[in-house]
Amino acid sequence: MLAALALFSAVATMHFAIHGAEVTVPSFKGLTVTEATDKAASLGLDLSVDNHFYSVDIPDGHVLNQSPVAGTVVRREWHVRLTESLGPQRVAIPDLTGSDQRLASIQIRRVGLEFGATAEMPYAYAPAGTVIAQNPPPDAAGVERPSVSLLIAAPPLDANSGMVMPDLTGQMFAQATLAITYAGLKLAPVKNAQASVPGVGSATSVQPSQPVLPFGTVISQNPPPGHRVDASTLIELTVAQ
Repeated sequence: MLAALALFSAVATMHFAIHGAEVTVPSFKGLTVTEATDKAASLGLDLSVDNHFYSVDIPDGHVLNQSPVAGTVVRREWHVRLTESLGPQRVAIPDLTGSDQRLASIQIRRVGLEFGATAEMPYAYAPAGTVIAQNPPPDAAGVERPSVSLLIAAPPLDANSGMVMPDLTGQMFAQATLAITYAGLKLAPVKNAQASVPGVGSATSVQPSQPVLPFGTVISQNPPPGHRVDASTLIELTVAQ
């Protein structure tokens, strides 16, 4: 009996130690960050705000989303990450194209936005370091995140430099040509290929196995995507006709 009692006591103690340290994550959505912090502390949870998004439904300063979701059973001191609402978008997206990258980053922060990702592309029609594209575009509405990403002009390719060939398939020929030209690459004579056209006739007509492509769509390219190219490489496009 003493042995059984000791075993029962050990099992009960272990059960309490395991399950007594667990807590069910509550819903923080709609609470202010201060209210959510107090509620998390009362349950022994750790909490931080990791993201900010615009929202037309959740007021500024209130919790928009959380991870893990409400109802998840976790151990005490578990870290809960919150997304805070910024309310509806009130900041106009400035036009940064043509600006120097450093001045553009200053302007982004001056209007209360965050500086997002940047990427470079060889570009022969603007000085290196100039913004040639941005996301979101100028004056965009319904923006989700308060950040602006920039595409920056890099020096055009020369015979001794190179770049990774982008994937141009599926783009319209005019768009692909601009990308090739702006990167300082050379376009070879274009090849034409017959586009797939749906059968005409009765409903029992056999439909083509290949997808129907709009005229002027790039079907294939040479060199293929991912191949290293330089200013001396001729880019050959096959276009649907």
